[in-house]
Amino acid sequence: MSFHINFLRFLPFLIILIIPNYVFAESRLHQILKKGEIRVGTTGDWNPMTIKDPATNKYKGFEIEIVTQLAFDMGVALKIVPTEWKTLVNGIVANKYDISTSASLSAKRALSTGYTNSYFKLATVPLTLKKNLNKFKSWEDINKKGVKVAVTLGTTQEQQAKQIFPNATLNIIESPARDFQEVLAGRSEVHITSNIEAATLVEQYSEMSIIPVKELKYLTPLAWLTPQDD
Repeated sequence: MSFHINFLRFLPFLIILIIPNYVFAESRLHQILKKGEIRVGTTGDWNPMTIKDPATNKYKGFEIEIVTQLAFDMGVALKIVPTEWKTLVNGIVANKYDISTSASLSAKRALSTGYTNSYFKLATVPLTLKKNLNKFKSWEDINKKGVKVAVTLGTTQEQQAKQIFPNATLNIIESPARDFQEVLAGRSEVHITSNIEAATLVEQYSEMSIIPVKELKYLTPLAWLTPQDD
């Protein structure tokens, strides 16, 4: 009888030890609502999704409009946290921001972060200067010794370029510089990006053109990064 009574007294503490910690952990949503602020990490260099205006240091773009509306609907303040592609995942893991603006889904990123549901799909296309279009008409034309392909460090396109162009020379650029700037400056002949950004770039820079390859590559879902537990 004594053992039975003592066990019953100990049972609540045993349950606390057995039940996983996440049951008692406060969700990120509750933390945001309690603090009255949502922190959003963004690179500010992906037109038309997220762009930082150097004249005002303010951010604009499709996804900036989305997170602004999200904060308004939640009744909290919006805090934009600058980040770079190479540190995008680290910012989530280190709790520097609650979510990020969108990025391509990849197995490597999923090892450390969670994702929201995908809301869009991207494809990868190559760009060059119009004067080079007679030289590049296919993916195979780019994958040749002596061709310089610019990519931005830490992006999905960096990994893609290593797979697509094993014979070309990769010119890996660190932000805030961007790969397309290397093409404009003549230091690289080609760069690859999403079809979304490509359409914006050729509209902004009349000397640039999308290489008319027969097929797009890497149809990839797009989603926002979140902490894995949320």
